[in-house]
Amino acid sequence: MTMQPQNKTNDQLSILIVEDEISFVDALAVGLKREGFKVYVAKDGQQALANFDAVDPDVILLDVMLPKINGIDVCKTIRLKSQVPIIMVSAKSSEMDTVVGLEVGADDYVAKPYRMYELIARIRAVLRRKSESNTATKKTKPIQNGNILLDPETHTVKINDQPVFFTVKEFDLLETLMKSAGKVVMRDQLIDKVWGPNFYGSSKTLDVHIRGIRKKLEENGSNEDQISTVRGLGYRFASESEPIT
Repeated sequence: MTMQPQNKTNDQLSILIVEDEISFVDALAVGLKREGFKVYVAKDGQQALANFDAVDPDVILLDVMLPKINGIDVCKTIRLKSQVPIIMVSAKSSEMDTVVGLEVGADDYVAKPYRMYELIARIRAVLRRKSESNTATKKTKPIQNGNILLDPETHTVKINDQPVFFTVKEFDLLETLMKSAGKVVMRDQLIDKVWGPNFYGSSKTLDVHIRGIRKKLEENGSNEDQISTVRGLGYRFASESEPIT
C-alpha cells in the first residue's frame, strides 16, 4: 500500500522502515516514535520504492533480506535519484555483507541484534552529517585536480568532463582528500569529518569507501593511485603537479 505524502514540520523528521518481520517492526516503530520521528513502514522491496516516492523520507532503515526486491537492489534504485541517508539493518553481519551494503550506497550498516540507543545515535548522526553537508556546499567553490572536477555546490564529480556518480560518503571523502591534496589526512580526521566524532561503526568502513573511490577513478580514466595509503596514518591525495606512477 502506497503512503500518501504529508507536509513535514521542522521538528518532526520522517523515517521509512523497510522490514518484513512484523514483530521487529512494531518494537522499532514504537521506539522511533518515542524519539519524535514520524514513522512509515514498507514490508517488501517493491512497497519500499513506492512509499519512498510518495513519502520522501528524511532517512531510511533498510533490511537486506526482503520479499520481491532485496535491500541491495532497493538501495541501488534509490541512489539513482536521491542521496537520502540509508542505514542498512540486517542479521547478516559479515564483513563482506557490510562491504556490499556500503558499496551500493548505504551510509551505515547496523547488524541485528542492536541496542535501540545505538540505532538512534546513528540515525541522528547521518541526519546531522546531511545537514552539515548541505550547509557547507553552499560556500565551497569547485575543486579541480588533473582530470577530476568536484563541485560541492551541485554535489557532482566529473572525470575527463564526464559525470561520475559517487555516493554521499564517497563524495565527502573525495572532497576532504582533494582539499588537502599533497598532504596526509589521518584516518581519525577522515572519520570525524565524514561520519562525525560519535561514529559507532568499524574503521573498516573508511577503507571500504576508499576502495570504492579508487575503483571509480580507475574505471573512468583517472588513476586509482591518486589516493595513496600512508601506513599507520591515513590517506593522501596526490597534488596536481605530482606525477602518478
